[in-house]
Amino acid sequence: MNLPNQLTVARLGLTLVFVALLSGIPGTWVKTAALLVFSIAATTDFLDGYLARRLGMITNFGKLMDPLADKVLMTAGFVLLSGLDLIPAWAVVLILAREFLVTGLRLVASAEGVVLAADSAGKYKTTLQIVTVIYFLVYLASAEPLLNFLRPLFGVFYLGPDHLGVVLIGVSLVLTLWSGGRYMWRNRELLKDC
Repeated sequence: MNLPNQLTVARLGLTLVFVALLSGIPGTWVKTAALLVFSIAATTDFLDGYLARRLGMITNFGKLMDPLADKVLMTAGFVLLSGLDLIPAWAVVLILAREFLVTGLRLVASAEGVVLAADSAGKYKTTLQIVTVIYFLVYLASAEPLLNFLRPLFGVFYLGPDHLGVVLIGVSLVLTLWSGGRYMWRNRELLKDC
């Protein structure tokens, strides 16, 4: 397994650690650790694709597993933040519906011997979703000692979860639905016999 694919697989493992940390493990530094683990996992998302292209190590495994690992990481982030009442459940359901539709389309393509790589809109969507999740994780971690100095920033009118957080969720949702629709439209020939 080449280095980019190892990074993709590592992202799945880091997602498990992130879920464990944010699922109620007691401790003073748990939310800060969850922020760190999520940030490292998100960084592997950018590194694996960059290295695969730069080193000429693009594989069908990477084309399939990289977007899937992204979806697992982002699903974990949104579901856990929804469980903490930071992101509305209805928004998470819409985001997950898009992800399932795109994954389903990839499975249909795979059955026909075609591998659908992520497109640029999907990459922008993932980037904005990562920013959104990191924003809320920083908010959570700012209640802990290491990042406590950031807490006053969230008290500033436009920087708190009720304002900037809502904007990030809204823009993420719009970009997620738009990129999903665009992806389905560009690959509509795969669905012509439905």
